[in-house]
Amino acid sequence: MPSDKPVVHVIDDDEAMRESLAFLLSAVGLEVRTYESALGFLDVAPNAEAGCVITDVRMPGLSGVDLLRRLRELKLGIPVIVITGHGDVPLAVEAMKIGALDFLEKPFDDEVLLASVRSALNQLNQDQKRQAERNEIERRLAALSNRERDVLEGLVSGHANKQIAYDLGISPRTIEIYRANLMTKMQAASLSDLVRMALIAGILGPESERPKTRDDA
Repeated sequence: MPSDKPVVHVIDDDEAMRESLAFLLSAVGLEVRTYESALGFLDVAPNAEAGCVITDVRMPGLSGVDLLRRLRELKLGIPVIVITGHGDVPLAVEAMKIGALDFLEKPFDDEVLLASVRSALNQLNQDQKRQAERNEIERRLAALSNRERDVLEGLVSGHANKQIAYDLGISPRTIEIYRANLMTKMQAASLSDLVRMALIAGILGPESERPKTRDDA
């Protein structure tokens, strides 16, 4: 059965390096899975245990950089630490641009590697918390009527009740009622709380605006 603990997925075509990393990580109580190729990891990646990846940047077949591109295409937000050999720093920099959390040059100190892994697992934990919060906010948004959503978008754009009423062709008093309803549904303690939720859900900004509707669905 998959472990509830975070797992460090070690990818390296060098068996000695894989075993060395697995021993080091296991010695400090971390769960480890090893793979001899990036393709081997990609085969299980969608269902792999949450954690982080340590991968060599230069491997036959699919390189560490290629792996990062594939993980991004698959929208798998697992933190990745890249290990580089002498002369591979340009590849490591490219990996960082694609999304690698960190890169370590061989030979590296064990404590430096462990610190990087702890940082990656901490980021994973924070990412999971943020995603859980976003999911909850999106659930609340889905419960809003079309008109409540219109009022929400007006509020988070900084418009006063009178302006929103004018834009929507309804009375300011009706706007107050919709505003009270959506504050309750969104479980917002204040307007600033509502704006914070809108930012997390990505509904602020012109690119996220939708056509206004006069339907009170």
